[in-house]
Amino acid sequence: MAVERPLIVLLGATGFVGSAVLRELAVRDVRVRAVSRGAASIPAGVRAEIEVHTVDLTEPGRLAQAVAGADAVIHTIAYIAGSTTWRISEGNSAAERVNVGLVRDLVAVLRDGDRNRPPLPVVFAGAVSQVGPIDKEVLDGSEPDRPQGEYDRQKLAAEQVLLNAHAEGTLQAVSIRLPTVFGYSPHSTARDKGVVSTMVRRAVAGESITMWHDGTVRRDLLYVEDAARALVAAVDHVDALAGRPWLLGSGRGLPLGEVFTAVADLVAERTGRPPVPVVSVPPPPHAEPGDFHHITIDATPFRAVSGWRPQMSLTEALRHTVNFCVSGVEAELS
Repeated sequence: MAVERPLIVLLGATGFVGSAVLRELAVRDVRVRAVSRGAASIPAGVRAEIEVHTVDLTEPGRLAQAVAGADAVIHTIAYIAGSTTWRISEGNSAAERVNVGLVRDLVAVLRDGDRNRPPLPVVFAGAVSQVGPIDKEVLDGSEPDRPQGEYDRQKLAAEQVLLNAHAEGTLQAVSIRLPTVFGYSPHSTARDKGVVSTMVRRAVAGESITMWHDGTVRRDLLYVEDAARALVAAVDHVDALAGRPWLLGSGRGLPLGEVFTAVADLVAERTGRPPVPVVSVPPPPHAEPGDFHHITIDATPFRAVSGWRPQMSLTEALRHTVNFCVSGVEAELS
């Protein structure tokens, strides 16, 4: 008798990170329930058995239905307020309901579930920025959390709900704190609202690339497909990872001025036009202290346990992103 393949429930399957996780899961010998408010796109050449589950999880009872029968849950849901950024205003109750409330709902569902089943593995996509501004360039996970932005406060609150539930034996919680994640693959279906892809789109449109500083601010940038592989690797190694947050990153902090100059050059190479200027501009009122701090991630602990390694170089990741954005413009004009 054939053994039934494990069921992995992916919450947020149409989001920027979630859709990349779906593509990663699709090539595995598993069952996937792709949960999102809009219908998820099933990747081409799938090996997995994929069920598209379209639902508003904020409605009563919907989350219990979404995770019924799950062998693991990957939580990538995030409330995104604007069309070009992940930032949210202080006291945004709609954001709190999604970013924190759905995690509380998930814990409640599992707490009231079958007590004869082992604790369900839950992998949570957190954020390195939860630590808040800190005068330390290389972060290794030993830093105290003092988030200042509302988004980071909410992500930290959600993470703590999960870790508390882990401590009480309700579930197995793993939080993977993501760095600045960016990029598109040839099969991307969700928009990247981060700064790197935003500047790629500006360059493709022939507009100047702008920075809120002199370009020396360093960031650890991770290609979205590598981030997705890490979240799936966390499911594979949940017993060794559960019970704490883990930092994820490439291990390289790069000056954004150099990154954006590379973007301008790659766009010029692709379009045949001269590179657009990379210029410094005054920061807007909504800029946060963390926007001006250097960040490099020491992900050695996670790498040692999971075996995960970034597979895409920055140059190739930027090239994929540029090609995707240029191809989109060309398709609109044809």
